Amino acid sequence: MTTPATAPDEDGSRPYAPARPGLLLSLRSWQKEAYREYFRLPRRDFLLVATPGAGKTAWALTIAAELLARREIASVTVVTPTEHLKHQWAQAAHYVGIALDSSYRNAQGRASADFTGVAVTYAQVAAHPILHRQRTVNRRTLVIFDEIHHAGDALSWGDAVREAFEPARRRLGLTGTPFRSDANPIPFVTYAPDADGGRRSVSDYVYGYGPALDDGVVRPVIFLAYSGEMAWRTRAGDEITGTLGTPMLAEQLAQAWRTALDPQGEWVQRVLEAADRRLTEVRRGMPDAGGLVIAGDHADARAYAALLRRISGARPVVVLSDDPAASRKIGAFADSADRWMVAVRMVSEGVDIPRLAVGVYATSVGTALFFAQAVGRFVRARQRGETASVFLPSIPVLLGYAAELETARDHVLAARPDDPGERELAEAERRRDHPDPDGDLPFEALHASAHFDRVLYDGTEFGTTAAEEEFLGLPGLLDPEQVALLLRKRQAEQLRRRSGGRGGGRPGGRRPGLPASRAGARRSRVGGSRCGG
Repeated sequence: MTTPATAPDEDGSRPYAPARPGLLLSLRSWQKEAYREYFRLPRRDFLLVATPGAGKTAWALTIAAELLARREIASVTVVTPTEHLKHQWAQAAHYVGIALDSSYRNAQGRASADFTGVAVTYAQVAAHPILHRQRTVNRRTLVIFDEIHHAGDALSWGDAVREAFEPARRRLGLTGTPFRSDANPIPFVTYAPDADGGRRSVSDYVYGYGPALDDGVVRPVIFLAYSGEMAWRTRAGDEITGTLGTPMLAEQLAQAWRTALDPQGEWVQRVLEAADRRLTEVRRGMPDAGGLVIAGDHADARAYAALLRRISGARPVVVLSDDPAASRKIGAFADSADRWMVAVRMVSEGVDIPRLAVGVYATSVGTALFFAQAVGRFVRARQRGETASVFLPSIPVLLGYAAELETARDHVLAARPDDPGERELAEAERRRDHPDPDGDLPFEALHASAHFDRVLYDGTEFGTTAAEEEFLGLPGLLDPEQVALLLRKRQAEQLRRRSGGRGGGRPGGRRPGLPASRAGARRSRVGGSRCGG
């Protein structure tokens, strides 16, 4: 099928008449705009950046269905970061009439003729790039890269992806999280020089968290930060104390952070209790709302699950990265009304569990990329008015990320050696799913107290120590404007009570050093123009 010939516009583009117009009826406004942008000009590669929960999968599959209907392609390959996501993509593709084989293995060689295409992982491609190249050459193929930044995880992965899919007829790159700064170019992504002498990725369409919040596509996120005094013993035998949120040397901050996450300490117990109370409140308006604890390693995950069972009276679902039943457990939890899941990285990105509404960030990974992936698990809105609540330690870098939730970031090549983002990434790459062997720990956690520190919402801080219960009791169904109004009202009431009814103080102010909200400057961007300041 071909598109009727029409006169081109001044920029050389042509008005587009869809071959399957019915698929556009269910798309959101931003998806329709991105669809028009994709077909506005003929192009082989297209990079879409859209906030988690906005609907990247549905958009990409609509593009695929249209290209198949026009016979521009004959096959679809979807590349994902995890095994679970392969099956999730295949299920979504079924609804638009595309049969994807998510059980395809490299040992099969030729894909089954019963399917329009396959879903594979980046690791699967890296293991046998020649095989996937031959599959791509044999049929006119559209390749969809889910969370394309993973193609830059290592030079070997990038080389494999480039070798396998260079012959593809069309390629779609999707990401919902900010690209990191490193020296590994992401295949099939365009880079342009920036002011610092590096090269910055150029996106073809961007739909950020701010516009998605305005459109009711995602939930407003309320961050509840907890501080406390930490005590630990160094390898040299020195005992050190420090309070989360106060200035510390980098090594001391890392040790204080890990002390807070010790399952034997008061901090974790206290925060899990608060999170469970918050989940109970949210479930008054969202009866099936679920919670997710993101743990740093397997031992901590099991210990957190035991604590939650005592706190909530219900056994949490535990998902570990080496569990062969992980995908089944995630699917069962998504379809249930169970309260809690505890996971190690398995639910950090891409996994679709729309009922997740309360989260606990109980890992010491401190990169913007991972934080955005984690928060993205809670923002998918099913109906207008749903809110998300994320509990986290009062670690300055995390508070900064929470305040900058709407900031768009690009992938930067040739970052300066002193670039803090590069250092953060290098540190994060040293994380383990399993704890360090006995005797190899750089310190010993001794004590971890906890107290409520503050609430962050839309770049603004609220709260006093006495206000914790009021913030935990916020209704679970509120529009973004209602969230801000109620937070300011409760903050004002707290300040009045503290000042003996005389008023005074600010009803909702920012701490020095935190960036101002970018509300009022929210918009999507097309063709690489910057968004939201």
